[in-house]
Amino acid sequence: MAMKAPASSNSYLLLAPLALLLLAAVVFLLPSLNGARVGSDGLGVLCARRSAGAEDYTVAAPAAATAKEEEEEEKPELSLLVGVLTMPKRYERRDIVRLAYALQPAAARARVDVRFVFCRVTDPVDAQLVALEAMRHGDVVVLDGCEENMNHGKTHAYLSSVPRLFASAPYDYVMKTDDDTYLRVAALADELRGKPRDDVYLGYGYAMGGHPMPFMHGMGYVVSWDVARWVSTAEEILARNDTEGPEDLMVGKWLNLAGRGRNRYDLKPRMYDLSWDMDNFRPDTVAVHMLKDNRRWAAAFSYFNVTAGIKLHHLSP
Repeated sequence: MAMKAPASSNSYLLLAPLALLLLAAVVFLLPSLNGARVGSDGLGVLCARRSAGAEDYTVAAPAAATAKEEEEEEKPELSLLVGVLTMPKRYERRDIVRLAYALQPAAARARVDVRFVFCRVTDPVDAQLVALEAMRHGDVVVLDGCEENMNHGKTHAYLSSVPRLFASAPYDYVMKTDDDTYLRVAALADELRGKPRDDVYLGYGYAMGGHPMPFMHGMGYVVSWDVARWVSTAEEILARNDTEGPEDLMVGKWLNLAGRGRNRYDLKPRMYDLSWDMDNFRPDTVAVHMLKDNRRWAAAFSYFNVTAGIKLHHLSP
């Protein structure tokens, strides 16, 4: 079927092999984390093609579900976009994080989509390999016009692009998180389920200057769709050059100056940094941060019984 192209903007670019060769924008659609559709095979692909000076979009997708199957599927109570900000060369880390999400229990009656978010991929080797990831997994978003540095505007580019990228199917909430954070999706969905759908700012709150949580820790925070939409149009952020600096503090500054995100929720201590000794895991964890190497990821998987019951069989020579 044919779809209209989204409004063009130089603030974002979606990466795919055709984009690398033809500079066309391409979106790969990721299944939601709601049970049977977690896998990445049989993805529908939204591909750009140019004709007569216009840009149209065609969709190649798996066979449509039957009416009965659609009726049986539960309508989600909430929807959440999780943007994992990462860097092109961190291939092994992304493989681990993908498994961390794919192997989790489904979040009941929630649509949760995960995207790995890059700035412009300029290295030709990375461009080819990231393109392969996009083809295989369908979860790559590349932002144009930002540097691959957390404190030089990447978070602003992400939050301001989301309302345009997903204008046809808005989410209730948008999350920014990192590739060293283990997010337990069902626990977060449960936290969001009873919250308002507007003016929300939720995460690990920092106390500062007598205020209980003027900003949320960069390990991962959630804003409602209307807040992300406001960021995308807030010219004052750019006028003040407030995209430069510690990204989590800057997000709090934007919202505080504009009186946005007034429904604030602190998930401490269920969101936390893993200690040096890796001995402070909590059974009620929503997100644990500082998983900087494979040893720490393995400790998290062990604590949360991700691989419980799995035995590795060694063949004798």
